[in-house]
Amino acid sequence: MLLQQAGSVVDKHDLMARVWPDVTVDAGSLRFHIGVLRKVLGDGEAGARFVATVPGKGYSFVCPVSYRMSAEADDRSRAVETNYGLPPRLSRMIGRDDVVEKVCGMLLKDRFVTIVGPGGIGKTTVAIAAAHQTNPQVASAVAFFDLGPLNDPMLVPTAVASTLGLMVQSDDPTPAIISFIHDKSMLLILDSCEHVITSAAALAEHIFQHAPKVRILATSREALRVEGEYVFQLPSLENPPLDVQTVSDVLAFPAARLFMDRVLASGSSFELNDADAPIVGEICRRLDGIALAIEIAASRVIAFGVKGTAALLDDRFRLLGQGRRTALQRHQTLTAALDWSYGLLSDNESLVLRRSAVFVGFFSMRAVIAVVGPDDLSEELAFEAVASLVDKSLIAVASGTSEARYRLLDTTRAYALSKLIDRDDDNGVFQRHAMFYLRWAEQHESVRLTEAGRDGASAYDPHLGNIRAALEWSFLQTEKSIGISLTAATAPLLLESSLVTECRRWTELAMVNLDESSRGTSREVTLQAALGLSLMFSQGNSEEARASLERGLEVAEDLEDLPSQLQLIGRLHLFHYRTGNFREALKYAERSEAVALKMNDQGALAAASSLLGVSHHLMEDLEKARGYLESAVRHIPASKHVDSLRLGLDYRNRAGICLARTLWLLGYADRATELARQVSIEAGKLNHPLTLCIALIWAVSVYLWNGDWENAEQSIERLIDHARNRAIVAYEAAGIGVRGYLAVMRGDHQAGLPMLRYALIETRAHRYELMTTAFKSALAEGLLMAGQAREALDAADDALATVARNGDMFNAAELLRIKGHVFLAETMKDMPRAEGLFIQSLEAAKTCGARAWELRTATSLASLWRSQGRFVSSVELLENVLESRTEGFGCPDFINARKLLSDCARRVAP
Repeated sequence: MLLQQAGSVVDKHDLMARVWPDVTVDAGSLRFHIGVLRKVLGDGEAGARFVATVPGKGYSFVCPVSYRMSAEADDRSRAVETNYGLPPRLSRMIGRDDVVEKVCGMLLKDRFVTIVGPGGIGKTTVAIAAAHQTNPQVASAVAFFDLGPLNDPMLVPTAVASTLGLMVQSDDPTPAIISFIHDKSMLLILDSCEHVITSAAALAEHIFQHAPKVRILATSREALRVEGEYVFQLPSLENPPLDVQTVSDVLAFPAARLFMDRVLASGSSFELNDADAPIVGEICRRLDGIALAIEIAASRVIAFGVKGTAALLDDRFRLLGQGRRTALQRHQTLTAALDWSYGLLSDNESLVLRRSAVFVGFFSMRAVIAVVGPDDLSEELAFEAVASLVDKSLIAVASGTSEARYRLLDTTRAYALSKLIDRDDDNGVFQRHAMFYLRWAEQHESVRLTEAGRDGASAYDPHLGNIRAALEWSFLQTEKSIGISLTAATAPLLLESSLVTECRRWTELAMVNLDESSRGTSREVTLQAALGLSLMFSQGNSEEARASLERGLEVAEDLEDLPSQLQLIGRLHLFHYRTGNFREALKYAERSEAVALKMNDQGALAAASSLLGVSHHLMEDLEKARGYLESAVRHIPASKHVDSLRLGLDYRNRAGICLARTLWLLGYADRATELARQVSIEAGKLNHPLTLCIALIWAVSVYLWNGDWENAEQSIERLIDHARNRAIVAYEAAGIGVRGYLAVMRGDHQAGLPMLRYALIETRAHRYELMTTAFKSALAEGLLMAGQAREALDAADDALATVARNGDMFNAAELLRIKGHVFLAETMKDMPRAEGLFIQSLEAAKTCGARAWELRTATSLASLWRSQGRFVSSVELLENVLESRTEGFGCPDFINARKLLSDCARRVAP
């Protein structure tokens, strides 16, 4: 009975009637059994309190109670498919059950709800509770976005995209967010919108308009004021009115229950009685039922008692003037409570609290010591002050980390920041903050991603808010040197965290402000390398990106900095490779080998082999490509994951998937298929978007060439989903292109042609030309199927012109074969021209060593000769090509060739 009414007073007569319904007992018997219960529970041991006596009334179970979910609720919780950052279900919440039910009802009916109220009132608490109570049939996924740590409103879409796992590659990730969620049943929680309200409101409205299955729950100190929004004004906790005087009456109100809950949680032995009940009611009313203010006041009872706490609070309000409590808004009442709490701090504690306000999000003890300043406070005293502030609930501690991490609640931080500006040399404090993170970044610059992919970069995540804040402050100063140094030190970190747009912003600022003394130095090399790569991934393969990378390489060569030269050469190889300039890419691959030889480093040589292998594969020397690629795979262990954004992509994976294509073209279809499968699996384990996309694109080509429609389709859909979910637009377009390619190969030109045309337009818009020839080739085949021979001829000629321009000569043989088939169409019927093209195709295939293309073209030519009655020539041609095959006997090309050979051989038999 006490547990059922935990936090409330249970009348002693009601207790006796419930426990002994048919027996007459007196109050003494009840006291005896309460005493036994306390003994069993350990009441009073080590400060623990369970059952409190309310003189003249009865008893109250005062220990916080947590409730286990029912099986049904547990099943419902497990039904949620995805949880993006939602904090755990609260074990105890006082006075908000009805509010949570109302919010859930509004979400169900109206889709878009903003919980509005002053700081500290409990908006986040209600939002989290509502999220956990949401029926999974309404929202099968929940995403929680804490916007509090953001300083720049422009980062709101970036933060949302990052939490959803999307790679940010543009200035505005909003379209990528919409693409990811538009057809999903989700609940999105935008928490603490007030300081970034313009950006948060715009994003919320866009989501509401374009994602009809998504529900939005925002928390803010003011309404977002956009289409679709329904505002829920969160009331303060209900306070005991003036005329409520008894314990039972006071504890009937949630504000008083919260106060007593926190008093007991602080370890106080205070037991509420009728004499003190009105004082508790007065404290709650003075604090306007603001949860945070009540908690702060309750934590002081252990030191000052309830009467002393009320007196201190009264003194604090007296300083604000008579009647000020009713005149001020609720958030100002919270400020008054914080004023009072701040006034109770020692000089050392107040100094540490003020200066800790420079931190955004989490910070370490080492960071506090650096920012407070050793001249003002010793390390030992700083430790003591932080510990005391934690005890007083003014600094929170994050659990579950090897090193203690601290943070200030947003309201506390805002208050402390105002005190910092009033009392301290805030510029000096911000400078020490920036210098601490500069030193930290310099110490960690060499850290690379681990096998777990993004997990290796996760150690940086808690520091990103402070790095952003330090960069913001640094570039607002007249002297930009700290900002430039900080950018150079943190650019690799931003790239490792896939924050390419942010990296571009800061490196552009740094380059604009770089003084002459820093030009031509290693600092410029770092900045140019980061700027070039971030431009490439955020704005496409622009001339600005190329110019930055080339300038960085020029300086690195002047400085004889071989590792930086190799890095920049790798990025320039990637640039030209992505733009389809394969001849230029080969030149950079050859330069990488020269640099690697000077370095005399096995890893560098393996990286150069990867670049050379890819380039020779795309040009026309497949055997040479095979040698380089096998060397790269052999010398880069599977356990070593190289950061894809530092070099462009994982060298081992890139070499492996290119080797799979090379093996297929060389005639080793079975080995190629197995390697493509293995490399795709390995790429998936790396959990790196770019690496997996490239692996899938090239694996799909092996499956398509091999006629393995099932594996091709699975990989294509995985590629499109992966690229779309992570906003990798160029690769999504490429995925749609290979989907069209597959449709054409299956004979469905009506479905395939529009997809191919779309892919060509979109990839060209991003200057991503790697797949251009393949798409044009498939387009020509699709047009030929559609009976549009003239258009097919134009497409084939266009593709051949692309090969001549870009240098991907391994494609020439297949394109000449397709063009030959165009001249066999009914509307063309130029057999001599077709035969000539088939012969050219055979010569091109032999030149680059593409035995797979040679087999395919030999089959086309032999089929033509068969139609002309030239059976002996057909047999000789096919036997010559087939005799070198050692595997791939189940692939369609081999089967078709064998059937044709058998038919022709039968016709020439004596």
